[in-house]
Amino acid sequence: MSRDGLLLVDKDAGGTSHDVVQKVRRLMQQRRIGHCGTLDPDATGLLLLTLGRATRLTRFLIRAPKIYEGEVRFGVATDTYDASGRVVAERPTDGLDMPAIEAAMESLVGTYQQTPPPYCAKKVQGVRYYEMARRGEEVPETSKEVTVYELLPSAGLADDRLRFRLSCSSGTYARSLAHEIGQKVGCGAHLSGLRRLRIGPFRVEDALTVDALAVRVESGAALEPAWIPFDRIPLPFSEIVTDAQQETRIANGQSVLVRELSGEEGDWVKLLNRRREFIAVGTVAERIGVGVGVVQPRVVFK
Repeated sequence: MSRDGLLLVDKDAGGTSHDVVQKVRRLMQQRRIGHCGTLDPDATGLLLLTLGRATRLTRFLIRAPKIYEGEVRFGVATDTYDASGRVVAERPTDGLDMPAIEAAMESLVGTYQQTPPPYCAKKVQGVRYYEMARRGEEVPETSKEVTVYELLPSAGLADDRLRFRLSCSSGTYARSLAHEIGQKVGCGAHLSGLRRLRIGPFRVEDALTVDALAVRVESGAALEPAWIPFDRIPLPFSEIVTDAQQETRIANGQSVLVRELSGEEGDWVKLLNRRREFIAVGTVAERIGVGVGVVQPRVVFK
């Protein structure tokens, strides 16, 4: 089996995303592995790994929106904004009700600048936030534009805990959302559980745990649907099937004239040959007429 493609892994709690990458590297005998968005050690669910040539596609896949299910614990705030951190405040939850929680959640839906939690893997001048926080250094207050598409309760409040469903853009911190909800309702809160269900079109139901992957690799069993071969990796833009002459030009990094082109100038396109092999990713360099334009290859594989 080719070791170039996309692997869907269902991460267990307790290990880091890097731990998963290291295990898969050994199992799949592939040194080149990337991932499309990390999960915190306590979080579970879908990790999307790019192997071999597919690592060059990571930047296109990492931007995909994410869907999570999780749990917020009210009345207890931690320094990491999740259950792994040190408790920094405890407040009574008397009077806490669903209308107040729902209003707090609704106020966090939209596009805005989000400040990452102090204990996270974000870097400033090559140093990760959590390294600075652990040394007692002041973590800089930076922010990033994020979009929360949906943030809703998925069950009722029970024992100061609430299940929720979150749909958001890449780079959104669920921990920060839980912390902000706690601040808005006045009793504090932290993220007590998180599971990633989807990344773009990819579903955790199709993924394999690392243990299950090891069993299948050892037995020689098929990995599908957790494994998507390189030529069949879906990308979030249109596809163009090229002829033999265009394929030769693309292989040499030269632009091609394309008919039945749906994109606008600057849009990315996936380029296939007549055998539907994935040969390059390009951009629409110029629109000449209706459905006609020039495509410039940017990442060439064949």
